[in-house]
Amino acid sequence: MEDAEQEGFERFLKWAANLGISDCPTNSSLQTKNPTSCLGHSLTVSHFPDAGGRGLAAVRDIKKGELVLRVPKSVLITRDSLLKDEKLCSFVNNSTYSSLSPTQILTVCLLYEMGKGKSSWWYPYLMHLPRSYDVLASFSEFEMQALQVDDAIWSAEKAVSKAKSEWKEACSLMDALKLKPQLLTFRAWIWASATISSRALHIPWDEAGCLCPVGDLFNYAAPGEESNDLENVVHLTNASSLEDTSLLNGENTDDSTGDQPGIGSERLTDGGFDENMAAYCFYARKNYKKGNQVLLGYGTYTNLELLEHYGFLLNENPNDKVFIPLEPSMYSFISWPKVSMYIHQDGKPSFALLSTLRIWATPPNQRRSISHLAYSGSQLSVDNEISVLKWISKNCTLILSNMLTVIEEDCFLLSTIVKIKNSHNPTELRKLLCASGGEARAFIESSDPQKGKSGSELMFSGKTKRVIDRWELAVQWRIRYKKILIDCISYCTLTINSLSSQNILAMRA
Repeated sequence: MEDAEQEGFERFLKWAANLGISDCPTNSSLQTKNPTSCLGHSLTVSHFPDAGGRGLAAVRDIKKGELVLRVPKSVLITRDSLLKDEKLCSFVNNSTYSSLSPTQILTVCLLYEMGKGKSSWWYPYLMHLPRSYDVLASFSEFEMQALQVDDAIWSAEKAVSKAKSEWKEACSLMDALKLKPQLLTFRAWIWASATISSRALHIPWDEAGCLCPVGDLFNYAAPGEESNDLENVVHLTNASSLEDTSLLNGENTDDSTGDQPGIGSERLTDGGFDENMAAYCFYARKNYKKGNQVLLGYGTYTNLELLEHYGFLLNENPNDKVFIPLEPSMYSFISWPKVSMYIHQDGKPSFALLSTLRIWATPPNQRRSISHLAYSGSQLSVDNEISVLKWISKNCTLILSNMLTVIEEDCFLLSTIVKIKNSHNPTELRKLLCASGGEARAFIESSDPQKGKSGSELMFSGKTKRVIDRWELAVQWRIRYKKILIDCISYCTLTINSLSSQNILAMRA
């Protein structure tokens, strides 16, 4: 961090300490004279360039389940705490705005609080929030198309449409509150709603969640894969990946509760609001050595879901997956939910997908008699298994063939984007853009609606830098998507070859 930013951040940590935020493992050490930081007993702010940027590191060895941070309820930013402002409360509680959701209300309240500037009680915290987010709702048409996959583009379009709709619904309330002009814009709405989507923690008394100073410095740890596919399918029948919010409220559905199987267990490891302590408490999800980054599990998300709600993705995400289209008739004789039929991040077909295709590849008059074997995860025969794997491989190949670019082109483009971000030489920059083909030209057109700007002028624009960051994320996402399909084809090919060899040996015997 720059010196000025570092000084500001230290003031923020001192502010937090004065309000009772502490990483002391016991209550007895909470009170110190003239505290200069709320951290130092268990955690410290550090930089992890390859793992989320700024985050929290252990300053000592920490054991799994150990309390590492507590944030008093009085410091949490909630609808209740913000509505202590009489003017805000009188407008928000007006029946005219009763149709707004709790999250929309919290978004308006956050913008209203930002408008107070230095007079806001939370000013030291608000000043250290990111100035922008790369969530799907912030994607332009160019960045959406860079995703290349129809389902991903549709998700981005839906995110933008939803955000615009919620913003328009809240505009009358924001106008009534006389927010500053810059806080009334769609861009400001995206910032505030993304702050809540990406940083809000679950609290039992408000489905909109809360913002938690210092507690939101933890970076994300993806939960590991289920111990076996069958368990994963059983879990999916009870809760979708978006319902498994764990700590982050994000975009909860009406059925999302902390008491659902598979959700509460993660929350017990990572933390939650403790009524007895009247504080949000965070616990170590595993053992950490001194210097290790201490991470927080938000829940089970694919890379597209991480991009949608948090504005980042993971190089290795054990919960990532690719869905391949099935013929409508395939759904008529199975009971697995559609969300359980996919390709795992490592390229292996899911339990439910294999089970479904094994039944489908069986002659209709034999399906009833063998369905129990398929549902138990058993191979029905070598020929059946080869037929299933060939079908999967063929469809993965078909999806890849319909993409606008191949993965090698994407990797070259990604490396070029990294060079573009690091380039400050206009001549070099122009060469890079010219060498990158049609997508680079589309980038220039989308970043320079007035036309005529030079590459160097574009690069010094803050707006253009944000476009490049989102473009980079889109290319990273489609590379990972294609890699799953390629790995699946390799897996199917190797398995088919192995099964074919077994068949030949059996025939010879």
